[in-house]
Amino acid sequence: MTTSEGTTGGTTGAELVEPILHWYDAHARDLPWRRPEASAWSVLVSEFMLQQTPVVRVLPVHQTWLRRWPTPAALAAEPSGEAVRAWGRLGYPRRALRLHAAALAITEQHDGLVPSSYDDLLALPGVGDYTAAAVAAFAYGQRQVVLDTNVRRVLARAVSGVEFPARSVNRAERDLGAALLPEDPPTAATWSVAVMELGALVCTADRPRCGSCPVESVCAWQAAGAPAYDGPPRPVQAWAGTDRQCRGRLLAVLRDAPGAVGQERMDAAWDQVAQRERALASLIEDGLVVRRPDGRYALP
Repeated sequence: MTTSEGTTGGTTGAELVEPILHWYDAHARDLPWRRPEASAWSVLVSEFMLQQTPVVRVLPVHQTWLRRWPTPAALAAEPSGEAVRAWGRLGYPRRALRLHAAALAITEQHDGLVPSSYDDLLALPGVGDYTAAAVAAFAYGQRQVVLDTNVRRVLARAVSGVEFPARSVNRAERDLGAALLPEDPPTAATWSVAVMELGALVCTADRPRCGSCPVESVCAWQAAGAPAYDGPPRPVQAWAGTDRQCRGRLLAVLRDAPGAVGQERMDAAWDQVAQRERALASLIEDGLVVRRPDGRYALP
């Protein structure tokens, strides 16, 4: 196993990489998309579903999804509305439309196989830098800089000595991520998922378990006395009474209905008329709902 020998401030790469890899060996969760037999499609589906959604909510939906659509071609053969229906209550349902569009592109442009190259992955609908790097690393064992929220938080604390990273990924973070990557591609892929797991289970946003962290002794944030975050206010996701909640209620009516529904069913789902009309219009604009010529509503 070859690890990074570079330095990150006063900490060598090996001081971080080796302990975190050993920690991961002992503490990694058994997740279906991480198993040796997992397909690249399983990994891609998981990455779409895990965006802003906890693992515990993704697990049953991922299992059902892969059972129904074990390949991109299987999903591409169905209407996009079925993807929205199967998405259930994971939230941010536009991800379902984008995953369906990605399945179509994979089927039409890549012979039904999830591509292995970063550039080809990045060209898929709904796939950004993080997802392309994650699939290349986790499905194909490539050496990629994978920077999700958990990874960025671990590196911000352990190396930069701050509680939270900047709002968006910057060049310094990319350079740091690249400097820490082990040279051996399979080890680099394991490191990427290991530091992500550390951020999810130990170096959490709230109430981090620093006493259980394998790199507490070399953590710059701990060495500085764990100073509180003093950057721009961090966004807080509201839910109750928001347009997002209203959209979710309206979509739930259509998901649970065997066919199209009339206006009265939509009216009963949310009693604030102006907000309901605004949310319904946005769902139609996003392609999540269609209004039929007879005035009824349905999934696409």
